[in-house]
Amino acid sequence: MTRPTSIGGRPLTPAPGTPTPELRIARIRPHARRLFWSALVLIAVAGAVGYLYGNLPSGFENWMLLAAAAAVVLLLVLLPFAAWWSHVYTLTTERVIERRGIVVVHRRELSHTRGYTITLRRGILQRIWGTGTLVLADGIQEPLRLRNIPKTRLVHEVLVDRVEVSQILAHRDAQPLPDQPA
Repeated sequence: MTRPTSIGGRPLTPAPGTPTPELRIARIRPHARRLFWSALVLIAVAGAVGYLYGNLPSGFENWMLLAAAAAVVLLLVLLPFAAWWSHVYTLTTERVIERRGIVVVHRRELSHTRGYTITLRRGILQRIWGTGTLVLADGIQEPLRLRNIPKTRLVHEVLVDRVEVSQILAHRDAQPLPDQPA
């Protein structure tokens, strides 16, 4: 999502002193490759239930098979999926927000205006999958790690641009207006 540009190609900026609305740039989840084993378990359980339903040895009943399959799917498929789904990175025009957790939600924020360093790390497997880890460190708080982000280079460029624009706007807004005495 980009802002419309003016005739000269520069992005439109609000007038000095006016508040700017916070806009969401992107909502990103870590790469879904960690769900590979969960998908294999789901396929195996579905195949086993389909094969064994009605063909169980004596002493076992079909409801026992279904209960065991439901327990396996809950523990090895649904819980990992819920953990992956609940981990979200949100990039806005003013900050980066990390939100994770199923029952207890943890949330961390890092403001673009404060400024921070951005380090891009990519291991061998991350290069194969086209992902990477971005480490955002402002020198005060613990670094914010955005792990296994798809299209890492694009996200890196967006973050660099947002930090630069936010610091320019913060500096401009800190200056007194020409018609006001200092």
